Amino acid sequence: MSTVDLDAPYRVNPRGPFEALAHQCERREGCLLGTPDVVRFVRDLVMHATARDALDAAELSETTRARVVAALEHLAATGVIIADP
Repeated sequence: MSTVDLDAPYRVNPRGPFEALAHQCERREGCLLGTPDVVRFVRDLVMHATARDALDAAELSETTRARVVAALEHLAATGVIIADP
């Protein structure tokens, strides 16, 4: 079952560990978020009406898009990103 509704808006949870994890990625200290590209993508989520719009705007290859969606699933399941009502 999917934890991310791609047709909903998302944002970084202000109470979550995103910035600490992002800092590790930027310093190349074992990035738990996947890649620096995922970090940039997650930061940009709030600029789009839906997660799907953000994916489309990013113009990702199918493989990269699948990795980003998997990362979003994990981040939503762990509360790092939340739906933005």
